[in-house]
This record gives sequence, structure tokens and C-alpha cells, in this order.
Amino acid sequence: MFDSVRDDIRATLDEIRADGLFKPERVIGTPQSATVEVTAGGRPGEVLNFCANNYLGLADHPDVVAAAHEALDRWGYGMASVRFICGTQEVHKELEARLSAFLGQEDTILYSSCFDANGGVFETLLGAEDAVISDALNHASIIDGIRLSKARRFRYANRDMADLEQQLKEATEGGARRKLIVTDGVFSMDGYVAPLADICDLAERYDAMVMVDDSHAVGFVGAGGRGTPELHGVMDRVDIITGTLGKALGGASGGYVAARAEIVALLRQRSRPYLFSNTLAPVIAAASLKVLDLLESAGDLRDKLNANTALFRGRMTEAGFDILPGDHAIAPVMIGDAAEAGRMAELLLERGVYVIGFSYPVVPQGQARIRVQLSAAHSTEDVNRAVDAFVAARAELRG
Repeated sequence: MFDSVRDDIRATLDEIRADGLFKPERVIGTPQSATVEVTAGGRPGEVLNFCANNYLGLADHPDVVAAAHEALDRWGYGMASVRFICGTQEVHKELEARLSAFLGQEDTILYSSCFDANGGVFETLLGAEDAVISDALNHASIIDGIRLSKARRFRYANRDMADLEQQLKEATEGGARRKLIVTDGVFSMDGYVAPLADICDLAERYDAMVMVDDSHAVGFVGAGGRGTPELHGVMDRVDIITGTLGKALGGASGGYVAARAEIVALLRQRSRPYLFSNTLAPVIAAASLKVLDLLESAGDLRDKLNANTALFRGRMTEAGFDILPGDHAIAPVMIGDAAEAGRMAELLLERGVYVIGFSYPVVPQGQARIRVQLSAAHSTEDVNRAVDAFVAARAELRG
């Protein structure tokens, strides 16, 4: 059977390569850190890592690693079950309670990933008589989660409050029973931050709930690292927060929904990714608890991340690069052409800086970029070396 489609698939792959959109996977032979050793798929050797979501540098933190080792001895390797059968341990309940307290929500439910968390919310809460109003640049997991529900779908232009209000009016006039506004807290390809205070104002005006995927914010955005709701002073006005344990919070895997108690209770009864997926590995739950301990005194890490971000953005702007405005640790260097972005990423790797070119369909056609992600683990020297490498790579690219 496969022989009949093999040629078509090969042709598609050839087309992806010809368009400069092929995404190679480089293999690293070291723990995730500010520097990694590339062993395959690129120039072998140690390189500066500027493409990980390791915002606070905790992925290889010795205290987190030690907590993981201890958890393996105490709790074992895996649960071999889903939560409602025999897959809930004390460590899972403790992590849910700690996340709820940290995020200022009433309860939390753990998932295997934030993709699963977003995939399990909409069809559980919304039916055909309801409406979901989604930012146009929301993460793919939100888009896919919405597709699973029968709710009417409305989309508003990125961070455009006038358009959001228009969509809310249409949903209200259409007789929607429940209305849910959903947005990324930080948009992962741009580093832009959602205007949550304005969104909450509109939600209250039109009797809508607010959901935020804060994966690229929790741990380092806001005075206490509690994310964009803290940054905008709306922690008590956001109804649902989804997020990941796989970025700033240790960089492993796992996701969560932190929300009103009734919402979490219903998710435990009806959310399919929760009911039919194995429980989050206890070693990740235990290590995540250690991360939350570290966040209580992580002001210096957040300060270092902010300083690195300001240095990189400032020097790159002075050097004439087009960087999308903002102050987030996601610093997109806009290239435009997909093949050129890929070539620049290769030239940077040759100079010891590991970054990735992003192109369609991850970003719109003609808006290819290199998404640089700063970390508290980077030194000032690391950041300056990265900027110097960009300047040299651009010179070679231009010939």
C-alpha cells in the first residue's frame, strides 16, 4: 500500500527542501545549557546555545538534578497508568497545590504537555451553543484544541482590542451561552505580550471568560515570575491559565491548567487528554517542586535574564538588524527570505552560535526570522560573542 504514495511523499519533501523550508534536527551530546556540544547535524564541537526555552538556566541546575535523582529512588520511574485509575501519587497532588498557590488560582490539573492541556480545555467547557474568541497568532495547540470543540469560532487580529470587541459583539448578538477569550500571554514567534488588562476589561463588559497560555512567561515575567497576569495586575481576573513545565520551569516536559475550582473539577471528569494519557512522570513532578522552591529566590536570575536581553537587543539594533520591538527574552531577528534565514543560521553555527531559522508554516510567508532566546545562564561575554557572530555572518551572506 505504501508504495503507491511513496513518490508523492518524496516529491513533497523535495519541494520543502527546494523552498528552503526543510528543518534539520541537530543532535547534542551534552545536557541542555548555555553551551552545548553538537555531535550531529551541524559543525561538531561546543557552541553557544541561543535557541532553547531555558530562560532561567534551570534545565541542568544541580539542585533540580539532585531532586530528580531522589525522586527516582522514592517514587520510581513511571506510573504505567492514568490518573483516575492508579496513576496519582502524593507528589502530583503536591505539585498541583504548589502551582495553584504560585499562580494565584484555585486549583490546578497536570497534563503530559501544555499541548495536551490546551487540547483538553475547549471541548470540555464549550458546546455548540458557545463561542470561543481567539487571537490570530495563538499557538498551534490552542488552534488545534479549538478545532476539537463544537463551539462557534471567532478570531481577532493580534492584540487588536477594537477587533476583539467586534468579535465579542458578534458572539453576543449570535446568542452565545458561554464566551471564552483565549490568548497567548507571550506570542512565541514575536516576543509580543498580550494586553491582558484591556482583554479583561472587555471580558467583563461582555460577560466572557479569559484564558491565557502563559508558557513563555511563567517563571520570569512579572515581579515574582508569575507570568503576564502578574505583569498586568490581573491575576484575580483571569479564569484559566495553561502553561508548561518544559520551558523556564526546568525544561523537561509536562503541562497544566490552573483555573477556577469548578473548571478544574470538570476537566478531571471530562478532559480526554487527561483521562486517556499516562500520568506525568513522578520524577518530573518532584523536580518541578524544586524549581518552584528556587523561584522563591530567583530574583537574581530574572535580573540577569533581563540584562542579557537588553544587551542583545540593544547591540543588535545598533548594528542595524531588524528586531521586533519589546523587552522579552524572545528576540526575533527578522530576515524575510526563508532560504536566507536558514543560510544565516548555518553561518552562525559555523561561528559557534546555535540558533534556528524559522519560516513558513511556523511563521507567515515572507516573514522568516532567526528567533534568538536569551537565558540567565548566558554570560555577558556569551551575548557579545553572539552579536559579533551575527555581524560576521551577515557580512559573509552579503558577499
